[in-house]
This record gives sequence, structure tokens and C-alpha cells, in this order.
Amino acid sequence: MLISLSIKNYALIENLKVDFQDKFSIITGETGAGKSIILGGLSLVLGKRADASLVKNKDKKCIIEVEFAIEKYNLESFFEEENLDYDPIATIRREILPNGKSRAFINDTPTTLTALNTLSKQLIDVHSQHETLQLADSNFQFQIIDALANNAEYLTSYAKGLSLYKKISKELEEILSNQQKEQNELDYNTFLFNELREVGLKENEQEELEEMQEKLSHVEDIKLNLSESIHIIEGDQIGLRNLLNQIKNNLENIATYSSSYQQLSNRVNSLFIELVDLVETFESENENIVYNPDELEKLNDRLQIIYSLQKKHTVDSIKGLLEIQSSLELKLNAVANASKIIEDKKLEIKEVKEKLENLALKIHENRSKAIPVFTKQLEKMLTNLEMKNTRLSINLNLNEQFLSNGKDKLEFLISANKGLSFENLKKSASGGEISRIMLAIKTIMSRYTKLPAIIFDEIDTGVSGEVSNKIAEVMQHMSENMQVITITHLPQIAAKGNYHYKVFKEESKDGINSNIKLLDENERIVELAEMLGGKDLSDSAIAHAKQLLN
Repeated sequence: MLISLSIKNYALIENLKVDFQDKFSIITGETGAGKSIILGGLSLVLGKRADASLVKNKDKKCIIEVEFAIEKYNLESFFEEENLDYDPIATIRREILPNGKSRAFINDTPTTLTALNTLSKQLIDVHSQHETLQLADSNFQFQIIDALANNAEYLTSYAKGLSLYKKISKELEEILSNQQKEQNELDYNTFLFNELREVGLKENEQEELEEMQEKLSHVEDIKLNLSESIHIIEGDQIGLRNLLNQIKNNLENIATYSSSYQQLSNRVNSLFIELVDLVETFESENENIVYNPDELEKLNDRLQIIYSLQKKHTVDSIKGLLEIQSSLELKLNAVANASKIIEDKKLEIKEVKEKLENLALKIHENRSKAIPVFTKQLEKMLTNLEMKNTRLSINLNLNEQFLSNGKDKLEFLISANKGLSFENLKKSASGGEISRIMLAIKTIMSRYTKLPAIIFDEIDTGVSGEVSNKIAEVMQHMSENMQVITITHLPQIAAKGNYHYKVFKEESKDGINSNIKLLDENERIVELAEMLGGKDLSDSAIAHAKQLLN
């Protein structure tokens, strides 16, 4: 149940705090006193979109907070899924900052509006004046029937199945589209793949070929430089080998005198060995390199093929060409294996579709069983609300197409008086009749949805006299199983509440503020008398008010 509501810096409200009670509570107040503002604040904290223009003082933030007793309603799993701390008293807070941004909290933990809306729908139903228009909305009509049909689990499974069905159907469309595209490109892709495969490319081949090409293109220059290097080392008199050998001998002569000389001798000896090895390498390289025009031509041809392929495929390496070759092979295999892939996807779609069909049929059967039950209950309740000749006809037709909540088309028709044909609700019912129908529907739904609380905002619009007494009795009966709060202008209804709150305006140095208070017995008599006869209280109005309360 709703325990308390606190509103700060919102519209005409500076600072409001009210505690609510169980059973049946009444809220009254003059037109413009702020009843709709309080309801708007409550809607905001329950997840409605924030409107920064409603912040009273633009330099301060607006804070709206509610407390609900939730111990009896098995909501622990919701708090666990949303990573929120569970407490038997749930505190929900909404803040609108001066910059227009808003924040939401559940038990002092920041949360999303989606989570806030999800929780709110399990805690309270706020029936505003414009909600009677929902009677003609098919989504609301389905909500009514599905509540009685106990379709919640089936609808959840159906929604998941429908999402999967749409997903894999789209995947099949993309596969078919890609297959057609790749089929059209098959010949060209086959040519490109075969061209690359026949060349027989190898990684690092290009670098090796270019190095060999450089050698063969400069044979004379290479041989000349190698020969001169050998001559410099091996010259008879001033060759490097003879000179280094002399140094080597000199250091060997003094090596025994000091360890440092020995180290120098060893280093020169190492140089001498390295020099001898270099000569052998130079001679080997000189002998091995031979000008071969045929070999050079083959190298040039091979490189030209590689360069042409790189230009054709806009890459700059053999690695890039090999990647393209691999990609082409995958495309060709995809075309070759497309039939199998398509068949597998079609089989998957068929299996999901069969499950959807079964769920849709089960939902339809449950709705078909629930409709006569609902119709009977509604007509009985409308009889109690002085609409004894009203008849309801609900048409439920199974459609071929998968819809968001099954395969059904639903139509609510009403006959408001004896002998009249069934027509659309909006066309055949007056405002007062629609209000009573909505009250009857809400009463029936409350038995099945097991909500902790419901708020009616002038559900008595367009009615008076004995009908208002009947409406009050219905809400009294509802309050035996849930918390019922109603905003009303009718004294007959106001007198039936267990608790009576009054919304009023008061002037202060900062301007006009709206507030609310719980009336005691004497204040309640005065309020009812004013509702009956105006501000000028008469003895008869006071007596009538006391009579209503008793």
C-alpha cells in the first residue's frame, strides 16, 4: 500500500508531506486547489516523463518521494534482477535538477525510468480522468481480458518467441539476398580465385625475388667490388692480411710481459681470423654470382605478375593478395553450401513458428474462456451501478498474422439500453456511463491483478444521486482487499471513505501554496456541508453532512 507522499518545489507546492492509510480514503478540495498537481507529482515519481517547467523555484531541485509497504507482494526477485536493495518499505524518489535533468532512485540506489515503471505497475494503478478514453483502445481491452485469462506467462513466452521469429526470418532474408548477389558474382569471383590460386603465391616471396633481381641486375658492379676487396686484403706487400699478420707477430712478442698485452694480442688474433674468413666469403660470393639473362627475365616476369595482381586488387603485399584469395574461397564455398544453410534456417523458422502457433492458440483459448466470465461479471456490476439494461458483446477473431500479443483481433461493443443494437463504446455510452463501466472494469481487474493500491481521479464524473452512492459502495467493497484512494466532488462518495483528506491553497510571503491534510470528524462534517451547500454553512447542510457520515 501507499504509505506516504512527499513533494517539494513542484508547481504550486512548496513543501507537502502526507501519510496515507489502508482501506478507503477520500481526497476533496475546490477546483484549482491542487488535487491534479498532487496527482501529477505522484505520477512523476512513478515514472512519468519529467517537465522542468513545473519546478516552482528554478534555483532549487524538485524532490518527490513515496513510500510503499511491499512485504506481502513477492517483489524480492525484481529487486535482485535490478541489483537494488530490498526493504519491506520501498522508498522511491524522483529529482528534477535546476538544469532540467531528472534522476530516479529506489531505496536510495540510482535506477532507470524503465525499472521505475516496471515496479510502479506492480504497486499502484493511477486512474486519471482521461484514462476512460482507453476503453476504446485495443491494447487496454486485451489487458483486461488477459488479466482474467491468466495469460501473463504465455504472453511473455510469446513475446520472446515472436522476437526470435522476426530475428531469424530477417537472417533468412539476408542469406537469400546475399546468395542471389553472390550467385550473380559467381563467375567473376571464380575467375579471380582461380587466377590467384594458379599463380601459387607464397608469403615473403616478393622480398626474396626483389633481392635476387637486384643481384642479377648488378652482377658486374658486385664482382668488381668483391675482387677489389679481395685484392686489398691479399696484396703481396701492403695487403691487409700481411699488415695485420705483422701486428699479430709484434703483439705475440710482448704478450708475456703483461696481461693487457696478452689481451691486445688475442684481439688482433681474432681480427686476423675474421679477416681470413671474410676473404673466403668474398671469393665464394664472387664465384657464385654469374650473369644469367634467362634467370633475370624469369624473375622480372614473376615480379610483374605479382605487381599486376597487387594493382588489380589494390593491395601492396603478397599477404594482402593471399587474404583476398581466402575471402574469395569463402564466398565460393558459401554459394556452394547455400542450399544447406537455407534449409537449416528454414527448419529453425518452422520450429519457432510451430511453438508460436501453439502459444497463440493457447492464448486465444484462454481469452475465449475468460470473455463470458468477464461479460457476466461486468453486466452484474453495471446492474448494481444503475445500468441494468447494459449489455456487452466482445468479438474475438483468430487472425492469420502474428501480432504483438498473439493472433487475435478484439472488439468491444455495447448496448446501453434495451432494444438497442450493439455499437462501439465511444459512440453509444455517455460520459457518466463510461465512468461507471471503467469503475466496474477496474474493480474486476483488481481481483485478478492483486495490486496493492488504486487511485481514482474523479471516476464519478457525470453521475449524481443514487448512482453516486452505488459507486461509493463499489469502491468500499474494493477497499476490503486493497487500498483505494479516490478524488471526488460528490459528498455522497466523500462520506463513504474511512479517511478524508482535503487539498487547499494557502497564502504565504512566497506566494500561494497547495497543501493537503487529514480531516478530523468535525472538519470532515464542515467539508461535506460545504460540498453540499457552499461556503455559507446552514444548519440543514450540517445536518445532512452528519446524516451522510452516519
